[in-house]
Amino acid sequence: MDEMLGAVDVVDPYPLWQSLLEGGPLVSADGAFALLSSHEHCDAVLRSPQFSSDRRNSTRWQAVAAAMSDADRARLERQRSFLFLDPPDHTRLRRLVSKAFTPRTVERLVPLVEDLTAGLLDRAGDPLEVVSQLAYPLPVTVISRMLGVPEEDHVRFAGWSEVLAKSLDDTLSAADAAEIRLRRRAVDDFRAYFTHLCAQRRADPRDDLLTALVEAEDDGDRLSNDELLSTAMLLLIAGHETTVNLIANGTLALLRDERLRDDVAADPACAAGLVEEVLRLDPPVQMTMRIPLEDLDLPGGRVRAGATVVLLLAAAGRDPAQHPDPLRLDVTRTTPHLALSAGPHYCLGAPLARLEGRVALSALAQRLQQPRLGRLEYKENRVLRGPAVLEVMTA
Repeated sequence: MDEMLGAVDVVDPYPLWQSLLEGGPLVSADGAFALLSSHEHCDAVLRSPQFSSDRRNSTRWQAVAAAMSDADRARLERQRSFLFLDPPDHTRLRRLVSKAFTPRTVERLVPLVEDLTAGLLDRAGDPLEVVSQLAYPLPVTVISRMLGVPEEDHVRFAGWSEVLAKSLDDTLSAADAAEIRLRRRAVDDFRAYFTHLCAQRRADPRDDLLTALVEAEDDGDRLSNDELLSTAMLLLIAGHETTVNLIANGTLALLRDERLRDDVAADPACAAGLVEEVLRLDPPVQMTMRIPLEDLDLPGGRVRAGATVVLLLAAAGRDPAQHPDPLRLDVTRTTPHLALSAGPHYCLGAPLARLEGRVALSALAQRLQQPRLGRLEYKENRVLRGPAVLEVMTA
């Protein structure tokens, strides 16, 4: 099963996902691996306290860690973010940053997001290269301003972020030595960058999220330096990587359907509905992983404690038991999806991603006149899947 997922076609993985959905849950004979693809099964695991997000509970990871030096293990321990922690550590760290991403707080960003979107499209040419001219600079500028990261530094950390986003594919296959070196360098560069910025904020506090993290305190408990750096990195990377894919995938949906473009251009509610349907049908995060904390019976068989349980979110979004007529894009659909996860790890930045997607796709629908798809190339990533290049021609 590992090999099958590792060889997935990033351009169009959906025939494979469909076959796995129709085939039902899979559990290896030794109980070390399972794949769940229905909405019901994935939702149950995401919400269950019997499953962990912490790779230290994985027998596969424990075998890898046992072969490392003490220094390398300590290094990885320092770099852990709350994305891969369980309660109570996850709860504590998430609570310290959650106020910046409430729906009410994010709604205040509407004028900024609208102005940035208009400016980016005004400066774009024909053809419009959606990824580099809109889908990437919009969310990265927003999260950078929220954090207080200098906008001129975007180019510096774009490469670091790209390398670390690809590291999520380790769920499917091990990285080679060269890739591991690239990731180590990216992490080191990122941490050095934020170490410098955090020192600045301690000396000269500002009205930004990075200052709030430096000063964050919950019942007398403050972020350690390692927690501060890992959290800042996570917010910057997660604050734009998935939204880039959302906007690009939404653009493809607009290009395929003229009536949809007209509806989205005319009605903000349709734009919001399109965001939800893109998340469901073509999600930026195709799958995630959980680790059972004890031997458990799953649909399809019994898994051992420490097993790898892959949750195929991209298949769950097309589950007819949850979403009637699942392949039809319906902006009025209200059935909940799992593209933003569920349970304790529900996406902290969901309100921000929805806002940026809604504004960007609405603006595109209003501006695109008789658009045609030009060059389309996909990133190699299988977990955080989306276009690397997406040209739209209107002339």
